[in-house]
Amino acid sequence: MPPLNLVADYGGGTMFLITGILSALIERSRSGHGQTVDAAMVDGASALASMFFALTSAGQWQQQRGSNLLDSGAPFYDTYETSDGKFVAVACLEPSFFAEFANLLPLDEKLASAQYNRKSWPEMQKAIAGRMRQKTRAEWSDHFDGSDACVAPVLTLTEAPGHPHNLARQSHIKEAGGVRPAPAPRFSRTPASPAGKASDEAGTNTILSHFGISRDHLASLQKSGDIDI
Repeated sequence: MPPLNLVADYGGGTMFLITGILSALIERSRSGHGQTVDAAMVDGASALASMFFALTSAGQWQQQRGSNLLDSGAPFYDTYETSDGKFVAVACLEPSFFAEFANLLPLDEKLASAQYNRKSWPEMQKAIAGRMRQKTRAEWSDHFDGSDACVAPVLTLTEAPGHPHNLARQSHIKEAGGVRPAPAPRFSRTPASPAGKASDEAGTNTILSHFGISRDHLASLQKSGDIDI
């Protein structure tokens, strides 16, 4: 499945543009000169894939999908269906983490001692998949909880805010309109906070005021139908 639009639109586009603007502001404070920041989604997405271009150039990345270390080719870096039709993610790349995963699953010693032997991967993948289908997602989550096996439940957008880690981090904000992510990243001296609810007039006024839009201008935009609150 396509990974939503996080890679290109937000990662390759928005985040690279924000980084460019902040970098230009720092440079301006040193040189006193401004400049144009040219950010394109295709450039940013390509930059995010720098490691994979390097691996390809070194002959260490196969062009066939699902045959590499990080694209589900490796059985210890993949998602597996559980007995209730849900999924868990496994990402124990490092030998110490894989050893704990193999011990807790458990995985046959012959396979547990051959993590990076590609010839063992098909058999290992089949063994892990068969074992994962023996318990529910919740049961596996409890089973691996607190370990370094790098196993986590694959959650829906409605389930994720209720995960203990997200609750402990206060990663989401609950409001009348639903749940939304809390501001990130976090700052120790100047912590961010939501500017207001975009779903009501006061919240919209607050948000737009940060962009220099006056109340009179906002009223004219509403009257002309350019925006609707």
